[in-house]
Amino acid sequence: MSEPRVRPDPAFALLELYESALPEVYGYLLSRCGDRTLAEELTSETFLGAVRSCRLPEAPPVSTAWLIGIARHKLVDHWRRRAREERGLRLVQEPESTDPWDAELDALLARQTLAALGAHHRAALTLRYVDGLRVREVAHQLGRTEHATEALLVRARAAFKAVYQDREVRDD
Repeated sequence: MSEPRVRPDPAFALLELYESALPEVYGYLLSRCGDRTLAEELTSETFLGAVRSCRLPEAPPVSTAWLIGIARHKLVDHWRRRAREERGLRLVQEPESTDPWDAELDALLARQTLAALGAHHRAALTLRYVDGLRVREVAHQLGRTEHATEALLVRARAAFKAVYQDREVRDD
């Protein structure tokens, strides 16, 4: 009679990767949310979620790219929660302008503008233009249809443009 083999805990692989992956995961989140406290909280949630996920039978190999994917999901979840909270607090009236997206943006002003937008607009624009995801992938991340995501992106770009131009005028 042979002894059953014990599968090693995959969390040990995550522990080995922790020190090298931590700055990358934190940097990814900080660059997208701009808030150190939030980035630290989401980084913590990312690693806790990774420990749970890596122990699942169908879990992929532990890697920094895999952790960044978990971080992206944690950030999207945060934006969804925030959007639900904002919807509960006030009715948002969105402009219906469909002007083309302006590619020449001041990076600092763009970050400030993104921070001023509602969570649903910020999530859509960040996933599409910062992370470079296709509309189909953005829709999947946000749990929306492609058509609804395209409409959201149109409204988000219009809202971004209005806030951006207002901030430009105030800065001049």
